[in-house]
Amino acid sequence: MAPGFAAAAHAGDRIVVTGSSTIAPLMAEIGKRYEKLHPGLRIDVQSGGSTRGVTDVRAGLSDIGMVSRAMTAGESDLLAYEIARDGVAIILHRDNPLTELSNRQIVDIYTGRATDWADVGGKPGKITVVNKAEGRSTLELFLAHFGLGVRDIVAHVVIGDNQQGIKTVSANPGAIGYVSIGTAEFEASVGTPVKLLGLEGVPASVANVKNGTYPLSRPLNLVVRPADRERLEPVTSFARSADVDDIVADQFFVPSHP
Repeated sequence: MAPGFAAAAHAGDRIVVTGSSTIAPLMAEIGKRYEKLHPGLRIDVQSGGSTRGVTDVRAGLSDIGMVSRAMTAGESDLLAYEIARDGVAIILHRDNPLTELSNRQIVDIYTGRATDWADVGGKPGKITVVNKAEGRSTLELFLAHFGLGVRDIVAHVVIGDNQQGIKTVSANPGAIGYVSIGTAEFEASVGTPVKLLGLEGVPASVANVKNGTYPLSRPLNLVVRPADRERLEPVTSFARSADVDDIVADQFFVPSHP
């Protein structure tokens, strides 16, 4: 525990954290460690997407929001603390023989111009397009990177959190999706039948997020109301301290601090 950290609240208190499904598993583990240091304090982590993280904090429905993207100019009413960095990876079933797709091919797949894997140099077979639901920051980052709008996408399956994406693609050899690099690398490492495709010649990996070469990366933020800054400072400071670097690494993310 870093020097100077004090309990964020008195014994018996509860801190509610809502938002990004990418950050939720990370924050849940950070919360467990923090609870051990502060008996009687409960940190309740709930997912639901980055948009929920922002709206819940503004409405007073949560103490801390989780937002897995850069903050916008319209969100300057909130204070943001970057706790880690992540990337977004295109994923295929492990048995799909393709090892790379160009940006143009990815756009063609997601806009319905390419409907069979043979259209993009693969073995013949129907492509199942898996997309993220609106309000998910992973979707927003994907659209921005490829210059697409929500209405441009032609999807067969719409999913919410990263685990739904992993489950859908791992169960369908013809599927393509996109999820957190951290989540995808972890799942692949434990034998889940998915593989990550690189972008623009750069392999999708935590290492390349860390060295800055991977083109589709993002900050993982905690957000609070300015009025709650002092009350929640012990938690937000702990979440971005070296005391949790092992948790960040175990979940295949990159710590934000030097």
